Amino acid sequence: MTTVGAALDDLKAHVGRRESATDVITAAPANLLRLTFGRDEPEFGPGDPLPPGWQSLYFLPRFPPAALRPDGSPLDTGVIPPMPLPRRMFAGERFRFLRPLRIGETVRRETELADVSVKTGGTGTLVFATVTQRIFAGDALAIEEERRTVFREEVSAGERNQAPRRETAPDDTPWRRRIAPDPVLLFRFSALTFNSHRIHYDRPWAMEREGYTGLVVHGPLTSTLLIDFARDQHPGRVFTDYETQARAPLFDTAPFELRGRPTADGRGVELWAVTPEGTVAMSARAVLA
Repeated sequence: MTTVGAALDDLKAHVGRRESATDVITAAPANLLRLTFGRDEPEFGPGDPLPPGWQSLYFLPRFPPAALRPDGSPLDTGVIPPMPLPRRMFAGERFRFLRPLRIGETVRRETELADVSVKTGGTGTLVFATVTQRIFAGDALAIEEERRTVFREEVSAGERNQAPRRETAPDDTPWRRRIAPDPVLLFRFSALTFNSHRIHYDRPWAMEREGYTGLVVHGPLTSTLLIDFARDQHPGRVFTDYETQARAPLFDTAPFELRGRPTADGRGVELWAVTPEGTVAMSARAVLA
């Protein structure tokens, strides 16, 4: 903690760091993700709206091999500076949807490092980086996003990865769906998002070097499955806000469950990704127009 604490001022000096990028919302990635998820929907074509949350298929990272850590993650991830802790994990995200992105549109993304903080918990020292992104279609703001990433201490060879405290998932949920996260699903999602982090496809690395019990399911993959799950309960409805918090990892060694229910006011939904043991892996909330 002392070393990381001493580096905090240097890390915070990067807050406000910005970058800009452009991309085109082409149909191919969306159609490939539709097939990856086995969604029985028509093929996407010009002018069709992109489902909420699927913007992770675009503005892909661009790093040559020399710019990657041994675990496959980038050394310097755009606006996030090199971190003193080596292990990178998804911590959560928040979206505000102002208008849909459409197939064929040229879009611009403005990215900014909003915050860096250090915490100490049961799993050791953690560094949290918060990045905000704004996606524009022309001059119109379409999506505001806030993503939280956590950096963790190295696991010694032969040690098990220390899991965070488990929280029992709600059982009184009317919507449920079973997900079998096999290596093919994880590989396809890694390929579509150009994610080279070894914990998602290299089993010896994930288990022997990082102490996990299997391949790790991507946090953004679970997040996308949850918002699609909510969409399926509300066909034709428009999502205005969506927020997730990662609580514990999921693995390819056993199926997990998506659970959901409407909020008390009827304006949104509460969602959970549930481990095979019945505890919360990710919680989420969505607001409908």
